[in-house]
Amino acid sequence: MDREIPSLAEVRRTTEKKRDAWWTVLLVDPVATPLVRWTAMWTRVTPNQITWLALLLGLGAAGCFAVGSWGWLLAGAALYHLSFVLDCMDGKLARLTGTGSVFGAWLDYVFDRVRVLACAVALMGGQYARTGQVVYLWLALAVVFLDMLRYVDALQIFKIRHGMRKQIKARVREARRAEDEKELSFMEDLLRQNPESDLEQDLMARDAAVQEESGAVPAPERRPVQVVDLHQEFRHRFPWYLRFRSFLLRHRIRTHLVSGIEFQMAVFIVAPALDSVAAVTVGAGVLLLVFELAIIYKLLLSTRDFTRTLESFETTA
Repeated sequence: MDREIPSLAEVRRTTEKKRDAWWTVLLVDPVATPLVRWTAMWTRVTPNQITWLALLLGLGAAGCFAVGSWGWLLAGAALYHLSFVLDCMDGKLARLTGTGSVFGAWLDYVFDRVRVLACAVALMGGQYARTGQVVYLWLALAVVFLDMLRYVDALQIFKIRHGMRKQIKARVREARRAEDEKELSFMEDLLRQNPESDLEQDLMARDAAVQEESGAVPAPERRPVQVVDLHQEFRHRFPWYLRFRSFLLRHRIRTHLVSGIEFQMAVFIVAPALDSVAAVTVGAGVLLLVFELAIIYKLLLSTRDFTRTLESFETTA
């Protein structure tokens, strides 16, 4: 049942995110993307079916973890990684074939949380049964809590940032004059769209230089661009961040180096493979909290930039 499917390079452009976790970029996408192309060409498998299969493999990993011995831990780690590859494939297949749905997105999110819960209880329960050490029971609670914290925090931060942008756009519309109409751009978007550029000088040159760097339209046709930078204070305090961020973005890797994905992979793949569940879990949990605190601190500074931006509209009104 051969179908008209783009080349592998085109499939990568269509299905792979512009920014993703380094574990996904380096260890999952090189396998998942070709498999998605093959699946779309030769099967009638749907994204939701892949989501269900990913859950079943995750539960299989939990069953292996529950046994507790090192050989079963290795089998569980392998199954968990395969489950995660499939978890990445369902979204890619949906984007490639246009068969995604709101319910499918919900199913994917819920099954991810079920898989983490089942594997955390099984892994730590198996180690408790093997060693009798109560610390593993506490680690089970910690893993579930940190996973919940990461995803709840990410959702709330997204909502706050979206709200700030919405308020700024509304204020710009109120202050805009027809004869002096400006396009509104956010610095974060310009940096994301131009990962190959060195925009540090543009930040210093402010709006005019950023407008030239963005290259959205030919120079003679460009309209004035009003650039809002909600991360100005953060970059001022950490001037190395922009160059570091641009380097990672050129390789599609987001700066949140230890997110929920890396935490899961450390606990359910690295820790069982090394037969060092407690130590790796604690280390991964600490790193996750450090990066979460950094994200929260960045949000705090961003809210200050947001307040100053709104005040600037009051001044120029």
